[in-house]
Amino acid sequence: MNRAGEGRVLRSVEVDLGKRSYPVQIGAGTLASLGEEIRRRSGASQAVLVTVPAVGRRYAAALLRSVRAAGLRSSRIDVPDGDATKNLRQVAKLYEALLDHGADRDTVLIALGGGMVGDLTGFTAATFLRGIAFVQVPTTVLAMVDASIGGKTGVNLQRGKNLVGAFHQPRLVCIDVETLSSLAQRQRAAGFAEVIKKAAIWDADFFEVLERDAERLMALDRDALVPVLERAVRIKADVVSRDEREQGLRMLLNFGHTMAHALEALLHYRRLLHGEAVAIGMVYAARRSEALGLATAGTADRLEALCRRFGLPTELLRFERSAYLAALGVDKKRRDSRIHYVVLRGIGRAETTPLTPSEIAAAVPRGGVRGPRSGSGKTGAKQGVRRQAVSKHKTRGTPRSRGAGEENA
Repeated sequence: MNRAGEGRVLRSVEVDLGKRSYPVQIGAGTLASLGEEIRRRSGASQAVLVTVPAVGRRYAAALLRSVRAAGLRSSRIDVPDGDATKNLRQVAKLYEALLDHGADRDTVLIALGGGMVGDLTGFTAATFLRGIAFVQVPTTVLAMVDASIGGKTGVNLQRGKNLVGAFHQPRLVCIDVETLSSLAQRQRAAGFAEVIKKAAIWDADFFEVLERDAERLMALDRDALVPVLERAVRIKADVVSRDEREQGLRMLLNFGHTMAHALEALLHYRRLLHGEAVAIGMVYAARRSEALGLATAGTADRLEALCRRFGLPTELLRFERSAYLAALGVDKKRRDSRIHYVVLRGIGRAETTPLTPSEIAAAVPRGGVRGPRSGSGKTGAKQGVRRQAVSKHKTRGTPRSRGAGEENA
């Protein structure tokens, strides 16, 4: 990455929610000077940093030194990496650890890591002592442009993703692009799936920028990266400011997520990174949009081509249709028997349409691996699905069997 502008905020985007507004600051080398901003915006006297071990080893010390220099007592809690960690058992462990650290209502939690850390920490902050302050310090592309912004916090249940959660806005989001340099290629690509999503639903010109600069973005060329991060953050902030509680417009940000969440549940949150599942779900949704006569011809091919430029998978995994139907049946966007499914009208134009799980899954190929049995971790992931999901895009960042990790290696 280029070194110009190190140690300062380069861009700032406001999430406008009245008295609960907060900035998303995009900078370089800012972790070591973040403490005073955290103290000022949280009003806390104590900070507890939550992270995963690999991220903590690289970045926690500098951030905690800054927090202490600002006059806050501080401590650190590590949680296991991977989306399989994002559950109520881990939340209960965090509650106990916070009590051990003497946390009270003047404590601010700092989420340092990817989307899993942010969701888990945010939900813990929303519910501990009926709600305490928290700050997002995302270290993955996905968390920077999506998960850290908007106040959606939550955990997974065995039957579905993010089925337990709360809206709880952070006091500050601090993006330090220098943290991306330690992110494996596979995790970088997974994060850019969320950038592609925003362009696909909102901004055709932005989509063209991604088509032009895909390789520069994967190389983390700062001249290309910072404006793209800012545009993606601004889209998310604009949507959240207009529809915080997802009553209408914010539903568009679920593009690709209906099938993505079904896939993740079927795989027990292993083997696929969230962004990889979203890429598969987006291409599937674009093809359904064309099949339903909503999207212009070629929309899905163009979207698939861009995902492939970033090294993302695009083919639906071959679970039996009944398995997909069961997973779709617990989708949190369901109303009565229908799901508010996000479809494209074209690149940069999206809407929701109510579809039954059967209508959504109509293009799922016949045959395939059976879905998981309730309560069993021995699923299709050990029957060939792992090879299908991973073999086409192996990198040094391929997660181990314990779950799809998000750590900065």
